[in-house]
Amino acid sequence: MSLHPRIADVTEGLAARSAASRAAYLERIRAAAEEGPARAALGCANLAHGIAACPVGDKLALSSTPKPNIAIVSAYNDMLSAHQPLHDYPAVLKRAVAEAGGVAQFAGGVPAMCDGITQGRAGMELSLYSRDVIAMATAIALSHDMFDGALMLGVCDKIVPGLLIGALSFGHLPVAFVPAGPMPSGLPNKEKARVRQRFAEGKADRTELLQAESAAYHSPGTCTFYGTANSNQMLMEVMGLHLPGASFEQPGTPMREALTAEAGRRVVGLTALAGDYTPIGEMIDERAVVNAVVALLATGGSTNHTLHLVAIAQAAGIELTWDDFAALSEVVPLLTRMYPNGSADVNRFHEVGGMAYLIGQLLDAGLLHAGVGTVAGPGLDRYRQRPVLQGTELTWGEEPKESGDDTVLRPAGDPFSADGGLRMLTGNLGRSVIKVSAVAPERRVIEAPARVFDSQAALQEAFAAGELDRDVVAVVRFQGPGANGMPELHKLTPALGVLQDRGHKVALVTDGRMSGASGKVPAAIHVSPEAAAGGPLARVRDGDTVRLDAESGTLEVLAADLEDRAPAEPTADSSTGTGRELFAAFRASVGPAERGASVFGG
Repeated sequence: MSLHPRIADVTEGLAARSAASRAAYLERIRAAAEEGPARAALGCANLAHGIAACPVGDKLALSSTPKPNIAIVSAYNDMLSAHQPLHDYPAVLKRAVAEAGGVAQFAGGVPAMCDGITQGRAGMELSLYSRDVIAMATAIALSHDMFDGALMLGVCDKIVPGLLIGALSFGHLPVAFVPAGPMPSGLPNKEKARVRQRFAEGKADRTELLQAESAAYHSPGTCTFYGTANSNQMLMEVMGLHLPGASFEQPGTPMREALTAEAGRRVVGLTALAGDYTPIGEMIDERAVVNAVVALLATGGSTNHTLHLVAIAQAAGIELTWDDFAALSEVVPLLTRMYPNGSADVNRFHEVGGMAYLIGQLLDAGLLHAGVGTVAGPGLDRYRQRPVLQGTELTWGEEPKESGDDTVLRPAGDPFSADGGLRMLTGNLGRSVIKVSAVAPERRVIEAPARVFDSQAALQEAFAAGELDRDVVAVVRFQGPGANGMPELHKLTPALGVLQDRGHKVALVTDGRMSGASGKVPAAIHVSPEAAAGGPLARVRDGDTVRLDAESGTLEVLAADLEDRAPAEPTADSSTGTGRELFAAFRASVGPAERGASVFGG
């Protein structure tokens, strides 16, 4: 199948727009590559420090023979279920790298925080900033000039984008990402959401709610709903940074360990010393970035990636914009239904065909660039195949020819919808993102009076007091990256869902985030410019009529005097407590949501 003309046009436009920045990036990483294994140029004292703790054999290999040295950078901690399985990975990877003729050193750890724990708490205001902290920590881990390649161990929301941004700053190195996999399925997501709404209405107590949540999140592994963490895994695979089929194998299984070990062996083969040199900075090009956006749209993935993919692309010298998302969304069909866009979880998606079927369908429809580089070798076609264990030998078998459940995964010729369900809104309130894949068509145009809040706690208090039991557009402002770190506002979902279920017209408009858990309530998120930067949201008043029209792509407040009004000042202080005082420099320097909400010159 020839490449779809819209995919070709967007890619050509992206390449033209990025020509100067991409050329400068490639010049930089190619100069680094020409220097060869950097440790060869280290002074004797420098090198001695770098190998002092190594076993004798590794000392000899790194000091006198040209063996590839592979960095392991990990986000392990045992509080986060998704990252707890990473505890054993370094030993597995070191053995595998040695089998392939290399040496591996644990180069550094990066922080990993859980948005699920910090939802509605002050700590959530550090969440998005943690992505850039992780990128910087990754750069520190790789800064010792000791390495010929790297393995990145991470899973959740900001961790994978941060690891990738950091790795791209060392774009001359080959890099593979090594996932942990989802936990087994627990309480169905629909039942979990039902209990949450009952609790919001006061019909369920804390004991019932905790029992439901603990039945949903119950063991090591990634949460099984299709939020940002699992969108990360999907993106790493379609960008060629995972081995084929690696994303959704559960932890603690023979297949999971086999794929982990193979990632270690494979990255050795991608080093300059091994002869199949595939640096990550060359591999992640404009085509790979477009492939990522296409796959995000085709799966109804996390809205957080309208930030993360922009920031990742910038790290490789590529100027991705929200307009690119919108242009691609018009032609990319929605092929999956996973919670919150359906009832199934990622385990079911994996069982019925998973990434192999999805990638095969997108390739056959001409919606992906097939000729990209991957850690498995040239070309995306090999990602049509699923991994198979024959005894202890890992191979890849035939691609699934059809979906095992068309309520979860469909062919490109019979999609759930003709477009990707992610749209851009523009109007006198600025620009924003809306995900409509889980929003009923009759709820995609909402016009109602505004109720303005400066915090999600204030909205929850108003709901509890019965003040919102009507048609309402909830405007939650001063939640942007420069105001307080752009927290997710997912705690608002049960209350807004209750109001909608009562028959009211309900929408959310915010300069904050709603995450991969965005669901059935229409939400115009990431509004830019943000209120703290003097954006129009700061001029909206209670009672103003707000119109959110996801069909025509508009977001407006129907107030003729909007520009004449003085902007409001925030009523909540996010400058201190829970470590927030340490991030004053981030709040002062972070870029706008449209540019990835990054502190790296976005």
